[in-house]
Amino acid sequence: MQSVLNAVLPIFALIFVGYFCARRGVLAPSAVDHLNTFVVRLALPVVLFQSMAQITWGEVDHPGFLAAFVGGMAATFVVSFALDRRKSHRLADKSIEGLGASYPNTGFMGIPLCLAVFGERGLPPAAISSFLIACVLFAGAIVLIEMDLQQEKSLGRTLVKAARSLATNPLLVAPVIGLLCAALHVTLPIPILRFTTLLGAAASPCALVTIGLFLAQPAASCEMSTVWRLVVLKLLFQPVVTGALAFCVFPMPPLWSHTALLLSALPIGTGPFMLAKLYDREAAVTSRAILFSTLISVVTISALVAWNGRE
Repeated sequence: MQSVLNAVLPIFALIFVGYFCARRGVLAPSAVDHLNTFVVRLALPVVLFQSMAQITWGEVDHPGFLAAFVGGMAATFVVSFALDRRKSHRLADKSIEGLGASYPNTGFMGIPLCLAVFGERGLPPAAISSFLIACVLFAGAIVLIEMDLQQEKSLGRTLVKAARSLATNPLLVAPVIGLLCAALHVTLPIPILRFTTLLGAAASPCALVTIGLFLAQPAASCEMSTVWRLVVLKLLFQPVVTGALAFCVFPMPPLWSHTALLLSALPIGTGPFMLAKLYDREAAVTSRAILFSTLISVVTISALVAWNGRE
């Protein structure tokens, strides 16, 4: 329980800081958009670039773990689509909700939690899961959103416009450049590494403060049934699917199967909210789903940690 609280309490503290600053007028309502732009245009791309630039083949050469973790994310994303039967709902909105249902908070909560539960051996699986979220789940959602929001009537023009938009999106360009550096065995110079570390360290705190600022604004109407659908899919459905794949389908060492299950059971990260604000889509659902899933995860993650301790 203590390791879970150590990982969760800072998240609530940062959300509360944003909420308090908004209520007291320390930060204006416009700070939501400004902070969000800073995160998605500068801080988060730098995190993705540095993570990809420092990855090695040995870290990702675990096909069973890759298949189980990606399989759990993909199944949850698809089920979220299938459960949304609103005909008026656009592909972009469904993509953001699907992202929310399948986006575990590995960066801010998963890595310290794995270190606390499994020690240094838990760091590689946590790093790989962050890599998969960025390069598979996050990138895939952005592609779907861009495809939907293009206004061209011609399919060819739509594809060209979407491709151009994707090619200039820092959330996709940054990890691609990082992967090229890793493939070419380019070692980041110390000044650049320190720069990316300093700037990237601001991504998660600023994102959480932004959620607090948003929650302090006059309550936007949102379907609570959708919020709870995302929470249930994230905290129950995804870990069940991932656990079944990790323990029963794909062979892997016990440490990797347990970390796959624990990482998949994490609450919703800030990525879906960031994208919703960036593309001017409904953000109330994702912000509340992040808050509720994080609160409930104190119980669910504690139960998983206790189960791991008995294995």
